[in-house]
Amino acid sequence: MAYITGLRRNKTEYTPQFVVSIDEETCIGCARCYKVCAHDVLTFEEVDEDDSAKMYMKVTNPDNCIGCQACGRTCSKKCFSFAPVEM
Repeated sequence: MAYITGLRRNKTEYTPQFVVSIDEETCIGCARCYKVCAHDVLTFEEVDEDDSAKMYMKVTNPDNCIGCQACGRTCSKKCFSFAPVEM
């Protein structure tokens, strides 16, 4: 199985990990991931639950992801899943 790889400034290779999903049960809707992503990968989703609304993030444009994992590093609840892209 071959994966897409990148090249760092120091000429070493790495395998980017792209966002696959966000755990809706764990996400608290703080929007830290949304603010750090400059590639329009995420959006807010609102769920009405018995007189109260819960916000959480949703992956809406996965093809825009560049594999930097900044969203996952800023997530205090660690609700992101990542995977490399197979060639």
